Amino acid sequence: MLDSVLKQAGDSEPGFSEKTVKWLITCTSEGQFTGLVSLGEGRGRTFSSCPNLTQPELVGGGEVRSHFLIEGLPTVALYLDPKADEKEKAKFEAKHAYFIHLLKQAAEHAPYLTVAASLLENPEALAAIREELRGAKAKFTETATLRIDSITPLERDEWRNWWRTFRSGLRTAKGRKASPMRCLVTGELIEPAPTHPKISGLASVGGLPAGDVLVGFDKAAFQSYGLDQSANAAMSEEIATAYTETLKQLIAKKSVKLANTLAVYWYTETPELPDEENPLSWITEAPELTAAGAEALARDLLEAIREGKRPDLAYNRYVALMLSGQAGRVMVRDVMQGCFEELTERVGNWFDDLAIVTRDGKSVAKSPKFLAVAGSLVRDLKDLPSPWLQQLWRAAITGAPIPTFALAQAVLRARIDVINHNLASHPRMGLLKAFHIRQGDRAMSAYLNPEHPNSAYHCGRLLAVFARLQRAALGDVGAGVVQRYYTAASQTPGLVLGRLAANAKNHLSKLEGGLAWWYENQIADVMSRIRDQIPGTLTLENQSLFALGYYQQLAALNAGKGNGNRNSGIETDQSTSPESQD
Repeated sequence: MLDSVLKQAGDSEPGFSEKTVKWLITCTSEGQFTGLVSLGEGRGRTFSSCPNLTQPELVGGGEVRSHFLIEGLPTVALYLDPKADEKEKAKFEAKHAYFIHLLKQAAEHAPYLTVAASLLENPEALAAIREELRGAKAKFTETATLRIDSITPLERDEWRNWWRTFRSGLRTAKGRKASPMRCLVTGELIEPAPTHPKISGLASVGGLPAGDVLVGFDKAAFQSYGLDQSANAAMSEEIATAYTETLKQLIAKKSVKLANTLAVYWYTETPELPDEENPLSWITEAPELTAAGAEALARDLLEAIREGKRPDLAYNRYVALMLSGQAGRVMVRDVMQGCFEELTERVGNWFDDLAIVTRDGKSVAKSPKFLAVAGSLVRDLKDLPSPWLQQLWRAAITGAPIPTFALAQAVLRARIDVINHNLASHPRMGLLKAFHIRQGDRAMSAYLNPEHPNSAYHCGRLLAVFARLQRAALGDVGAGVVQRYYTAASQTPGLVLGRLAANAKNHLSKLEGGLAWWYENQIADVMSRIRDQIPGTLTLENQSLFALGYYQQLAALNAGKGNGNRNSGIETDQSTSPESQD
């Protein structure tokens, strides 16, 4: 995984990091405060190579330290939360003093920093800065840097060599050098970095706001052979910086949040792909077309690659990670990689396998987003365990079978919908269908298949016809055939369907001749598919076929198959809102 990450690494150097700044504090060359500048919406503007200290460097040496040039508003301007206690105020006063100390030291190489230091030492100027921050409703967690006239120090180079020397002095002060070791990644003989930088961006999926470590050995149980800290996975400081900076940027720019997990993915040969050529974006943000939309995009893209019209994609590869944070550590839940052509084909198959008839039976449901599919398994998306999400993501990307837990949950949730008289979920029914297709069921299709060879499928169809027959004969009677018998019929049809068939004769006698004749033919047609093979009990897989048969039969009736819609006894789903089609 690290090798794949490092292949995406740009220019990186220990002691420097990409950072985002929200506020510019501006002044004249004489040190007179001239106002604040907000650097864009959201968190602000990103600068690619900013001075940076690791956490051990910040807290080491027995003194309070701060970063250089960029810091939080409490450090730069003593802009403190009114709720801050005396201890916290004292801490930020010390950090503020150290920030000014660094500016003065660097001013020997970048004289304009003397002006910045004088500005921040001036109580009246600090008061004016804080007043303007309050007027702008700046948050106490936001960051700031300085601009002197037209000079923004972050964009200049005069201070950089001083910073490298200064930081090297901090490292030397820590003590003796570590013994040379072979780098775990490059195989070169190196001095191992004692600790690795933290990776930010995982706070929304269990990580810490300050960042999490991918490589860390802070407990004796994690260490071996008498090695200390990160010598247990020896890497040079340059390699540690390169992989952490690259992962931070990938998380920030090429990731999507999937419930309590972050999917991070990229392409090796074509870093930037438009959405219409990016199969992984189709999964998370399905094309707003018909269910065949993503499949059509995949087919066209595959044809272009195979005919040589897209040589830029022919040798392209993808890498996909599933990440989350836990107890200050980066949890790598899965790593997937392969060629772009295979990915495109498998993502097209994912949508093809999920394709299912709409409830009204008139078309195929629109392509579902990945979270709609995963969320169909639980009552609330936050209840979805990370391992489930990971396995579904792998099934979508690699073409792996739909996991059995997904089948069990989908059957359960489909049963609850029927009993509670809720609208059936298109993504959930599509997932049931995808399970059987990936198990080799060639008879399974998006629409009703009267020729399906499994009797469990037709048992579900038969219950759907009985339910509609009862409604046609008696109207709305509250808890009808489905609510009372679905669970039992889907598990032990042999004990239930015979009783319902006998009761159907009473319902038929209440209908007019033409309608009674139509229903009699429907029942006879389905019974002919079952013959004498009504099973006594159904396995989980057969229960899912029962659910699909029930759903697709209702969709066919709603669409008016067999002149069903010309009969007032046929209930049609009239829901047309976007929500009703999910």
